[in-house]
Amino acid sequence: MKRIGMLMALVFASVFIGASVTLAAPITLSLSDQNPDTSWGPMHSTQIWAKKIEEATQGKVKIQIYPNQTLAKGNKNWTAVKDGIADMSWNSMTFYTGLAPLSEVISLPGLPFKSAEKGSEVLWKLYSTFPQVKKELEDNHILIFYTSDVFMLQTSKKQVKTLEDMKGMQIRTVGGPIVDAMKALGASPIALSMPDCYIAMQKGTIDGMMSVWEAIPGFRLYEVAKYVTTNVPFCAAPFSVAINKKKWASLPKDVQDAVTGLSGMEGSKFFGRGYFDSAVAEVPQIAKEKGYELNLYALPEKERQRWIDVGVKPVWEAWIKKMESKGYTDARKVLEFVQKEGAQ
Repeated sequence: MKRIGMLMALVFASVFIGASVTLAAPITLSLSDQNPDTSWGPMHSTQIWAKKIEEATQGKVKIQIYPNQTLAKGNKNWTAVKDGIADMSWNSMTFYTGLAPLSEVISLPGLPFKSAEKGSEVLWKLYSTFPQVKKELEDNHILIFYTSDVFMLQTSKKQVKTLEDMKGMQIRTVGGPIVDAMKALGASPIALSMPDCYIAMQKGTIDGMMSVWEAIPGFRLYEVAKYVTTNVPFCAAPFSVAINKKKWASLPKDVQDAVTGLSGMEGSKFFGRGYFDSAVAEVPQIAKEKGYELNLYALPEKERQRWIDVGVKPVWEAWIKKMESKGYTDARKVLEFVQKEGAQ
């Protein structure tokens, strides 16, 4: 009987220890990212944010980042989360034109915000204020909604200083309303993937490109385009981090609270600041250390206004009319909201 009692005690102890180990095992969330894990943005925001969540949940959650499209293609990340292929994803929302038409207002050229942190604040306010914007994105649970800094103009042969300098230039342009703005400014917009821009500028098939500071070191653009014109009334690009709705609902309340505390408005501003704004001061110095000098020129406000009058205001009105024709009666109100918030 003594031996049986000892055996029973061992069995119960094993079960208890096994149950404790099971309870202690972290919840692993997969995050699909199209970007290399050594690129500027992920190192200065995504990876830091994931680590903060792990710390805030006291190890209850582990975020496994799958970089460089190893879990899903970049243009499939949103649907990969919706379909449960990935628990979470980093999304370049420009891949999903038409998914959330009202939130695409943030991609209009000439908006007044000057930094990615401010643009991210405005975008989250838009998402929080207008129920129809939130409804457009209801397929997944949005954690982070942020923007790039405003694109600048990077050119290979000459410094662009005036509207007249733009005439006839072949400029790599992202999609959306900025294409029409670029035409109105006198340039020829060229659709080209970012990895192809280096060779295109090296060969002279394009004269320049819309660019953000974050992209310059990763693609070594300082080697082929030494002229940078800032304060141009171009657009910003929207991004998000989303989680599968069923997966989100399955998380314990304390875990949800910890994740939410690092997301939303403050999390979105953190991503804008870390992913993009942090590169503004650093990249010219990085280029210099590599033996390249970036020649910077900020468009004066008077000249910037010329660009807005010629190439931007007509695009704003065209966007409003297009949206209203599709039944989005609040389009003008949405644009005015973004303009007002961005200027504060």
